[in-house]
Amino acid sequence: MRRDTMPNAFRPGAVELPPDQAALVARRQAALGPAYRLFYERPLHLMRGEGVWLYDAEGKAYLDTYNNVASCGHCHPKIVAAMADQAAVFASHTRYLHDGVLRLAERLLATLPSEIGHMMFTCTGSEANDLAIRIARAATGGNGIIVTENAYHGVTAAVAEFSPSLGPGVPLGPHVRVVPAPMGRDFGADVQAAIDDLKRHGIQPAVLIADTVFSSDGVIVDPTVLAPAVVAIRAAGGLFIADEVQPGFGRLGHGMWGFTRHGVVPDMVSMGKPMGNGYPLAGLALRPEVIARFGAEARYFNTFGGNAVAAAVGNAVLDVIEGEGLIENAARVGATFAAGLRDLASRHAALGELRAEGLFLGQDIVTEGAPDAARAGRIVNGLREDGVLISATGPKGHVLKIRPPLTFSAENTAIFLERLDRVLGRITG
Repeated sequence: MRRDTMPNAFRPGAVELPPDQAALVARRQAALGPAYRLFYERPLHLMRGEGVWLYDAEGKAYLDTYNNVASCGHCHPKIVAAMADQAAVFASHTRYLHDGVLRLAERLLATLPSEIGHMMFTCTGSEANDLAIRIARAATGGNGIIVTENAYHGVTAAVAEFSPSLGPGVPLGPHVRVVPAPMGRDFGADVQAAIDDLKRHGIQPAVLIADTVFSSDGVIVDPTVLAPAVVAIRAAGGLFIADEVQPGFGRLGHGMWGFTRHGVVPDMVSMGKPMGNGYPLAGLALRPEVIARFGAEARYFNTFGGNAVAAAVGNAVLDVIEGEGLIENAARVGATFAAGLRDLASRHAALGELRAEGLFLGQDIVTEGAPDAARAGRIVNGLREDGVLISATGPKGHVLKIRPPLTFSAENTAIFLERLDRVLGRITG
């Protein structure tokens, strides 16, 4: 889906803005240029955040049910304190010995299967996936990449070439093959067909990379679809990269990682966003044999990836996830959330299929059973006016993407459902 047609996109000139907001938009366009986008028909001017709430310049509170970055809640005091305390003591890179990064690596590896033995750090998920591709090429001798048809894996030059959700203005690489999302399809067979096509064109497959809840493809939670595809890529001499940037860190309510639900052990696991709760921290976990050749022939360094402040933040995030029982909370509150949406669907025909796991929910918006991106857009913007932040996803843009902080409560859920009920009544009659 093209960014220009996203249902929650601001389009300059489409609506009249108050003079102060119009001036801020003009400053933004002049300073940042034309490639940046804003959310919502009426963009938000946010000033601060606390827990599951964000506040605009007028002090209005917005319930955040979308932001996967601050997954432990906005401005969590323990995480902010860890960041500030370490920044006041020492902030430098991984070419010096420091136990903070080692402690973080060891703690993350302890949450992963024993076959995964090394941890590398970056600043963003884009960088993590970029590094993963470099390593995969060295390990396999191949170059072919297989992704789902609306996947998003990042914005570096290499990674944008296999992020089809960026739209037709960002061409896919000739070494990239896209397959349909595994919704009512044999994903293993589709991946095998892509492998065959790569080989037919003289391209050796290197990787299948998949977000393990297929976030940009509309949120797909079926845990049976991935394993046959992993078997296929490995039989072709390639590797499987589990992109856990969105489903990872406990969001699905089943341990830390989305791939475990599928019964597979990846060759590499990329992670980002929620890892730093707002601080730029990301990483790549991998099997030792996968990195062996790359490590012998190249060196890896990242000025800010895994620096002392980043490590302190990452350790604090793990402390909060463990200490506040956020994985268990995701399972418990997510079940309440899903039940509430299904109850609303019994009264509102606009709510179609719901796909939900923990605190990651994809709610189809339909008209007479058919996907309706325009109606989804009206709902997204209607909720924004009623103080709830959400977005839409999927190749047809008709899936409400519900992804609140892991600190979300049953009371927060009730607020969301009441306001969605109100917006649906207002929009659909």
